[in-house]
Amino acid sequence: MRLPRTDRGRLALVLVLAAAVTAFTATVPLLRDWFDLRVYHGTVDSWIHEGGRIYDYRVPGTTYGFTYPPFAAVVMLPMALVDLSVAIAVALLLNLVGLAFVLYVLAGGHWRRHGWYGWALAGCALALFEPLRDTFSFGQVNILLLALVLLDCRLLATGRGRWAGVGIGLAAAIKLTPAAFIGLLLVARRWRTAAVASAVAAAATALAAWVAPDASRFYWTHAMWDTTRVGRLDYVSNQSLQGVLARLGVTDRVVWAVVVVLVLGVWAARTRRAVAAGDWTAAFALTGLAACLVSPITWVHHLVWLLPSFAVLVRAGHPRVAGALYAVLCTSVVWLWFDDASGVDGFLGSNIYTWITLGLLLRLPVGQSCSGRSTPLPRSTSEVAPAPIPAAPAIAQASAQPAPATPPAPPRGPTSAATGSVTGPGLGLARKASSDPTGSTRPAAANPQSSSSPASS
Repeated sequence: MRLPRTDRGRLALVLVLAAAVTAFTATVPLLRDWFDLRVYHGTVDSWIHEGGRIYDYRVPGTTYGFTYPPFAAVVMLPMALVDLSVAIAVALLLNLVGLAFVLYVLAGGHWRRHGWYGWALAGCALALFEPLRDTFSFGQVNILLLALVLLDCRLLATGRGRWAGVGIGLAAAIKLTPAAFIGLLLVARRWRTAAVASAVAAAATALAAWVAPDASRFYWTHAMWDTTRVGRLDYVSNQSLQGVLARLGVTDRVVWAVVVVLVLGVWAARTRRAVAAGDWTAAFALTGLAACLVSPITWVHHLVWLLPSFAVLVRAGHPRVAGALYAVLCTSVVWLWFDDASGVDGFLGSNIYTWITLGLLLRLPVGQSCSGRSTPLPRSTSEVAPAPIPAAPAIAQASAQPAPATPPAPPRGPTSAATGSVTGPGLGLARKASSDPTGSTRPAAANPQSSSSPASS
């Protein structure tokens, strides 16, 4: 099949694809009715206008409540000034802006060459990506956290690391998963950036403790350690390694701890290689993959952290692999095993998103660039000067001349790798509606924060 080459044909194709994507998203997936956003809005509204406690609130008619650190509730305080419909509109706008920034960072300096046609096709493909669909439909914050983290990635990749760390720190204070990127900074020996990120996270947490001391005490001493407040480990939406073990009936935490240590060892080794090559996009992609795998609970909508990995695959010259994996993540296929994940088919199918994440962690290309051009990072101490060439020709080539027909060997020093954008197609399969309104919030623990709880006194 040939793609149209005229603007009129391209516009017609984009309109057809947009109509198909709209029909798909309106009829096939289980839409989430902004459930998590209703949790956020109801929590801050009850806290401010009714004197309620953050972790006491439940959506009327359900047992679902707030599960994030207290600073997240502080950030969401403006919701108390508007009704739910306005909050939904603002959340949609913020998520769209966040997604646009994520694409800008992942596309690197080549974003202009794609034009309106390329970005329109990318928009259609992204609308099919299940983690993004759920993020928008739940009213979740995942894409905004990814944007904050990738802001620091861009600063580091462009040699402006002195300003990096703030985005990671804020993201880690809002939700625990992005704290893994502080570990990346430590592995990369970016001590100053790690200190900035840690200081920002600590300052934000301290601010929340000042604003809501009882809620902060309850969260950090009880709620944080109680995974039952978030959801069942064996729920099919949990695409972490802990979820795989839970669906197998393995409840021994020692087994999970051993698996986590092995995954972190692979992550550290591969991340060091990426950082040594100056490939910050790959380093951040690997960290997002590892965070999804080792977290006790990784709902499907958390897998927006896989987006940088697809950009790395495209950049490294593997668009077909990226497209195939991306297509699987558009199908909602794991929900076919919602009722029963037993047997070999259940083991393979219900965990397929986990297998994709693990495969990317093991095989994601690092330190590669399709353009064959690189820019050394400043202040590097590991760059090795090339050995002198004996019997050099009388007339040396100017550095501005084009590269020879045979590609040169990769540079030995760190490089700032170019990145690509994701335009992989997706396929949709109807999935069975879950009996739960959301995969991100589950029944609260037996001892929720309340006026009679010792933790909230």
